[in-house]
Amino acid sequence: MIKLSKLTDYAIVILGEMAAAPGSLMTASDLSQKTTLPEPTVSKVLKLLTKGQVVDSTRGVNGGYSFNGNPEDISIAQVITALDGPVALTACVDGGNGVCEYEENCKVKEQWGPVNDAMKAALENVPLSQMIGGQK
Repeated sequence: MIKLSKLTDYAIVILGEMAAAPGSLMTASDLSQKTTLPEPTVSKVLKLLTKGQVVDSTRGVNGGYSFNGNPEDISIAQVITALDGPVALTACVDGGNGVCEYEENCKVKEQWGPVNDAMKAALENVPLSQMIGGQK
């Protein structure tokens, strides 16, 4: 089964709240109340989204997080990468040599690349706007 992490799922929910008020500064506490997600989880997600350049953060007493982009310009692949790292269906497609004890004898190793590329392309073609508002 291919399954996204809970943090990625939560990130979409948080981004939906932020996109509803573009340019507004929101704290982790604000977003926790709006989404009913635990504040420590929201804080963790926001830090990862900031590091992944999906949201902006402003430090200080009047600081917070803002979503200044356009939900149509952010792909689900970008959100996944910010939270979980690059899209990689198997260990042998993310550039890791020696991660599988059967690698030397594997006849399908080279075939996972195109499958992974197709999955990544599909996720890159789904904008955040489609997930948070049913828009295309």
